[in-house]
Amino acid sequence: MNEIQLKYGCNPNQKPSRIYMEDGSELPVTVLNGKPGYINFLDAMNGWQLVKELKEATGLPAAASFKHVSPAGAAVGLPLTDTLAKIYWVDDLGELSALACAYARARGADRMSSFGDFISLSDICDADTARLIKREVSDGVIAPGYTDEALEILKQKKKGGYNIIQIAPSYIPAPIEHKEVYGVTFEQGRNELKADDELLSNVVTVNKNIPESAMIDMKIALITLKYTQSNSVCYVKNGQAVGIGAGQQSRIHCTRLAGSKADNWFLRQSPQVLSLQFIDKLGRADRDNAIDVYISDECMDVLADGAWEKIFKVKPAEFTREEKREWLNQLQNVTLGSDAFFPFSDNIERAHKSGVKYIVQPGGSVRDDAVIECCDKYGMAMAFTGIRLFHH
Repeated sequence: MNEIQLKYGCNPNQKPSRIYMEDGSELPVTVLNGKPGYINFLDAMNGWQLVKELKEATGLPAAASFKHVSPAGAAVGLPLTDTLAKIYWVDDLGELSALACAYARARGADRMSSFGDFISLSDICDADTARLIKREVSDGVIAPGYTDEALEILKQKKKGGYNIIQIAPSYIPAPIEHKEVYGVTFEQGRNELKADDELLSNVVTVNKNIPESAMIDMKIALITLKYTQSNSVCYVKNGQAVGIGAGQQSRIHCTRLAGSKADNWFLRQSPQVLSLQFIDKLGRADRDNAIDVYISDECMDVLADGAWEKIFKVKPAEFTREEKREWLNQLQNVTLGSDAFFPFSDNIERAHKSGVKYIVQPGGSVRDDAVIECCDKYGMAMAFTGIRLFHH
């Protein structure tokens, strides 16, 4: 099969729509179930590249949670702590496979944004991962294969209509890629940059100590940024993206957006949030929404009389700004990646507030000296790659 007809393009009025191989060769994907749409395939193709490269760079199974052609989360398959298992709502599933841990982390980074995601998996989907996926609101999944048990589990989603795509792991795209905008064809060489140790070797700060765990996090940040709509910034901690800012015109706004997501991820691990007592009938998505509001400045929306009774068994105390800051001060050794240089040191100041210790960015700004000086002030280690990672 060298083409798949689609219901419509990005919007229902954009017809006809299809994906196809212009050279007449076979498509590298097979639809095993459902009817994926135009945006589903965009998410799937970008997500597959991301997880494939994460696996190659780290040797660990990888997963990504995509929404609107940018990752909401990306991670490798490191074991979950008890706290992470609880805040990702998987503490009732027992010990999980490495691939399932990768998806739990990818989904858990920003559960609000991941609602209705398209999932990408680097390895053959196993039953553990399928059971986790089955309980989440998701549009579909792409993987190099599925066990028989996993496929049967996934086929039960969406009344049998869940989108399941298999991709040939041996597929290698042409070195030149094209896209058309307003009738004009754009052509460029594929971005084949590899995130390896050599790329991270130019450490420009006084502190040049970057442990292996942070090197892995730097690779995760760069590969995630490679498939995130620019401008983009990514905070990573212990093998998973914890805050991704995509598509912002200003880099400081991007850094703030991603930083606020990283903060929310850590606030969810606080005793105040872990001790929340939800009413029994409240589903995971509603719990996520309630937590998001509870840790925000709009907390009274869920704590006011007449509101909290619909969410909690016991009215929680307000999580004050001072308490939140005190908890966030414990967030440390976070890695920050940027797809282009930081033009001002205000980005470093904001990153410091979210526990950033390690930074990877292209460098090349006329204010590099000021950025390096700010990193030195906080004892950060920063590597310059010399290579931009814009993605559009």
